Amino acid sequence: MPTFTSPSPALPASRSPWRSLRYRSMRWWSVANFVSNAGTWMQLTVQNLLVLQITGSAAATGLSMSVQAAPALLISVLGGAAVDRWPRKLTAAVSQAVLGAIAFTTAVLVALDLIDMTSLMVLAALTGVVATVDNPACALLGNDLVPAEDVPSAIGVGALVHQAGRLVGAALAGVAVGFLGTSAAYFGNGLSFLFVASVIPFLRPAAGAGRQDAPAPEDTAPGLTVREGLAYFVRRPRLVALAGVTGISSVFGRNYGLTLAVLVTGPLAGGAGSFGTVSTVLAVGGILGAVLGARLRKPSVRLVGALAAAGALLQVVAGLSPSLAVLIALVLPMAVVESVSDTAGTAVLQTDPPPHLRGRVLGVWGSIGTVWGLGGPPALGLLMELAGPRGALVTGGLLIAGAIGAGSLLRRRRAPAAVVLRKEGHDTPGRPVLTPAA
Repeated sequence: MPTFTSPSPALPASRSPWRSLRYRSMRWWSVANFVSNAGTWMQLTVQNLLVLQITGSAAATGLSMSVQAAPALLISVLGGAAVDRWPRKLTAAVSQAVLGAIAFTTAVLVALDLIDMTSLMVLAALTGVVATVDNPACALLGNDLVPAEDVPSAIGVGALVHQAGRLVGAALAGVAVGFLGTSAAYFGNGLSFLFVASVIPFLRPAAGAGRQDAPAPEDTAPGLTVREGLAYFVRRPRLVALAGVTGISSVFGRNYGLTLAVLVTGPLAGGAGSFGTVSTVLAVGGILGAVLGARLRKPSVRLVGALAAAGALLQVVAGLSPSLAVLIALVLPMAVVESVSDTAGTAVLQTDPPPHLRGRVLGVWGSIGTVWGLGGPPALGLLMELAGPRGALVTGGLLIAGAIGAGSLLRRRRAPAAVVLRKEGHDTPGRPVLTPAA
């Protein structure tokens, strides 16, 4: 099999959303991710149906998803530390192979009619544990394949690949189950993991990428622990600001599958078909936003905040929509803004830390994101119970925009003090200098 080397000569600056695909290794990685995403969504589509068949309970379906997500809350920081300590390509290849083995095991149990809720929960938990290593390893491996200025393009292309894989996977699930049985979806997912694992050894980093495959010398120090990642995160104002913006947006916005479903079927008197139209427009907006986000070269937390605030104000107007047509007209820009913001935020998160700390920082982010993912829907549901769908959208949007505006004003008030400290010579060696967050 040929080595997928990336071109070493410097390439001209470009804002094309597809510029990351100039690198052969990135092209192969995108193909591998498409196959993997299709397999994952094929299994997820079937797994929910399988849980319902075994238990007949919708609550049990939700529980199985929570069990798989729980390890990210508890041990993501350890998984990120492992990614920093071990060679990245080897870590990603092994984790993909292990995930494939779990999928094959599930397929055999389903085929032999030996699967029950206990074994399914255990396998889901194991998948969640391995994912705490696999997710940051694969994310950072993809970034290694392009120069730092092309990371937003790689992330945008990855978002498009994710959406395409989701559509294909859902379609394949129906075909696989219809012709070959439920176990075929798990076998297919196992094969997709093995395909990714077989591609990884032949990938090569691009010239100018932030990290080569071997860990930095300091990563092998016996005293190196997850504390370095936690300390870096909390001492880095732009990462704390990014966490704040993303957190409040995740809790009081973004959950449009919940808020818009209630708005469409309630005050706007629409049905399932109407919400299906809204969902389609959301998906189209997400794809357009991923393409626009991929054009970025140097995204900043300031840009993420501005986009989140704009999306929040659009959400306020959407909550006041007098008709379904007006709502649909607002949903498209809402989805575009959200997608661009996500691409910019992910690029900042994955390129701001020094290479030897990126795994641990992503591990910290994984734990924080899981808190938002688990706590956001119940909090938003309670808000809708108290204020109704319109009130939840309007109140949530105002809270997001207000918090971001307050943070921006606070940063601007601190900026002159930082300039004064610089002029007075307080930036002495060994003493941190106050600088405004980017």
